[in-house]
Amino acid sequence: MREVLRLIKDYESIDVFIGVDVGKSNHHAVALDKSGKKLLDKALPQDEAKLRAIIDTLAKNGTLLLVVDQPATIGALPVATARAAGILVGYLPGLAMRRIADLHPGEAKTDARDAYIIAEAARTMPHTLRSIEVADEQIAELSMLCGFDDDLTQQTTATSNRIRGLLTQIHPALERVIGAHLDHPAMAELLVKYPTPTALKTAGQARVATYLAKFAPRAGKHWAADIFTALGEQTVVVAGTAGAGIVLPQLAGMLAGLRKARVEVHTRVEALVEAHPLHLVLSSIPAVGIRTEARILTEVVGKHFATAGHLASYSGLAPVTWRSGTSIRGDHPSRKGNKILKRALFLSAFAALKDPTSRDYYDRKRAQGKRHNQALIALARRRCDMLFAMLRDMSIYEEKNPKSGLTKT
Repeated sequence: MREVLRLIKDYESIDVFIGVDVGKSNHHAVALDKSGKKLLDKALPQDEAKLRAIIDTLAKNGTLLLVVDQPATIGALPVATARAAGILVGYLPGLAMRRIADLHPGEAKTDARDAYIIAEAARTMPHTLRSIEVADEQIAELSMLCGFDDDLTQQTTATSNRIRGLLTQIHPALERVIGAHLDHPAMAELLVKYPTPTALKTAGQARVATYLAKFAPRAGKHWAADIFTALGEQTVVVAGTAGAGIVLPQLAGMLAGLRKARVEVHTRVEALVEAHPLHLVLSSIPAVGIRTEARILTEVVGKHFATAGHLASYSGLAPVTWRSGTSIRGDHPSRKGNKILKRALFLSAFAALKDPTSRDYYDRKRAQGKRHNQALIALARRRCDMLFAMLRDMSIYEEKNPKSGLTKT
């Protein structure tokens, strides 16, 4: 039995299996008894009182097990309500559900059918279920903040690219200067105040240099000189420049606001990560920073992995073997798994190339004929195995010095 069934002494003690196909505004619930008889088949609103009423009614039939197909976001309220009522809660992964659905007759895709399949799987195939750990406030907040930070990152990149595209359209030489330093707050502030080549020329180099120096004391004067050199390379006014003068300061203001929001989010994420009991364990791994720690906490902690291979498979770092007779052979990178965690571990492995031990492993893989990405994935898999052992044993990272035989901690 999975962990979801370890919470009770005997699986046979469950009398009612409730399958809930969650939705944005309405859910659909199907309840089955041990024999498979339907006790409930109805739509439920996204409302705590109605959910509690259904649970209380079904509780008269004995011990309940509620299983959802999505435990977070739109499924968070049913899970929380069931938890508060003191009944067991499980989770049927979407891929498992779809495969189980193929075993049932019919090709219809309805909420009622999906809810029945979830309930029937809970009744007859308990091994397909996963546990839903009670997410503490710290992890729940981290998960929300990390998701918001991802959104901010995408919006920042899109806004930055839009600014560079407009500058390239109206003044390519100016874009080469400003675009190269657009990641610095000074350039966004400059475009808010002087958004067009005409506005910059009117202000003059001395005033622009003084303004840039407020945000970049060391580089402001040098950047101002480069800007006016670029301004001198173009004398014509491109069509659309006036419109860009309206759009650019808005985009630059948005860019500054997005970056400020990212700083505020990162500050809170850092505080949450450093306060977590696993911080000392995770921070001891080379090239694991605050954002990587946060992703490990939100994507790994609270989930059960029997072996390091299970964690690697979940992370999408375990190679997939393709074999069919003599025509198809070999191992290939997996395209499945948790993409958020895979990206975090991959980027962490890339940053770890500055660590001698990691670099030595990477170089060995390259010497074996692996390409750069293949060697990095291999390194990420090795670090994933190490992460599993550290979380299992609650141990700090230790690195043996091959020359002295000493251990660094």
